[in-house]
Amino acid sequence: MFPSKNWREYNHRYRFEASKCKKCNHINFPTRLVCPKCKGREFEQIDLPYEGKIITYTVQYVTPAGFEDITPYVVAIVELTNGVRVTAQIADCSPEDIKSVSNVVMETRKVREDGHSGIIAYGYKFVPIR
Repeated sequence: MFPSKNWREYNHRYRFEASKCKKCNHINFPTRLVCPKCKGREFEQIDLPYEGKIITYTVQYVTPAGFEDITPYVVAIVELTNGVRVTAQIADCSPEDIKSVSNVVMETRKVREDGHSGIIAYGYKFVPIR
């Protein structure tokens, strides 16, 4: 990951923000330049809620380079309490236990480390509410 890309994604990754269209109130996550519902171009930044429920999930057994040490892992579509759906990894939960998990909460966690530049990339993951 290049430092400039890391800086551009700062709000998206670390503040868990979305954009709300001023014309139709549609919430876009990740943020967009044009609203997919009404084609509006004026937005306000809003904070997303941290809690949600798992809608569906899959277990990843074949992973991209750099993620071999966490294989297998669970990726889910999480519906937040305001209705926005987010795709994210489910942490602190084995693939065998995911069937009993429904409610989750977002946490900022380490995603990967770029060995060349030394940047540690953080992002959002969800963990079960027990």
